[in-house]
Amino acid sequence: MNSQLTARIINHMPEFSKGQKLIAKYILEHYDKVAYMTASRLGSTVGVSESTVVRFATEIGYSGYPELQQAMQEMIRSRLTSVQRIDVTINNMGNADVLSSIMNQDIDMIRRTLEETSRKDFYAAVDAIAESRKIYILGARSSLALATFLSYYFGLIFENVQLVDITSEAEIFEKMIRVNDSDAVIGISFPRYSKRAVKAMHFASDRGAKVIAITDSVLSPLATPADFLLLARSNMASFVDAIVAPLSLINALIVMVTLKKKEEVTDVLHRLENIWDEYGVYEKVDEKEIDSKK
Repeated sequence: MNSQLTARIINHMPEFSKGQKLIAKYILEHYDKVAYMTASRLGSTVGVSESTVVRFATEIGYSGYPELQQAMQEMIRSRLTSVQRIDVTINNMGNADVLSSIMNQDIDMIRRTLEETSRKDFYAAVDAIAESRKIYILGARSSLALATFLSYYFGLIFENVQLVDITSEAEIFEKMIRVNDSDAVIGISFPRYSKRAVKAMHFASDRGAKVIAITDSVLSPLATPADFLLLARSNMASFVDAIVAPLSLINALIVMVTLKKKEEVTDVLHRLENIWDEYGVYEKVDEKEIDSKK
């Protein structure tokens, strides 16, 4: 657990009321569960009121229970195994409507991402990408889906886009051997963070490339080598990584870069549309036939 949080609890222990000591003991012993409990649920678990839980959080220096909870979440998300993630979800969900619960979590993640992402870093990253000779994009595990999505659209905008397969360390360095200060490297990783992604980011930074990290926290190991840090909230949904907010951030990045390169993109898309029509790439939908079936 966060050593600073532990120190706060221990230092205040003599001052705590009986109820607050129960909360403190439970957090120290079960912080992995508490990190995803509501204040009400924690209170009922240890036998105190919700208001006592809230006062406990402020007593040890947090603005409220959500900030205390966030401090615990930041430290444990990269440590939980897939099995532990399922256990946490079972404890949190109970008999709740899973569809509503998961989608509301996603909505909250997008809202928090909008609040926390640096506009300065976002627009600076757009400029760095637009001015680069070559763009390297890398992501591991579930983040590979995000990297592939970003690579597809950037491939329509730029001539020189490289999706780096980081399943092999040897291949990372083979693909990135020519990276230099004319290039941009975009790394995407969320808990549990990929060691290979972190190594690749440091490799790019050491060679002077403009390094852009898309991750969840300033505590993320991807943040250290990054010139531009784009934060997107990613919570746990069972053993599934919740990537709705990162995808929304990536959508915004694609749109902004497209606007920056509007003339080139328009020209490319015009040519692509002609080629798609000429070679019958897409099935044409007869709207009259659809109307007749209604």
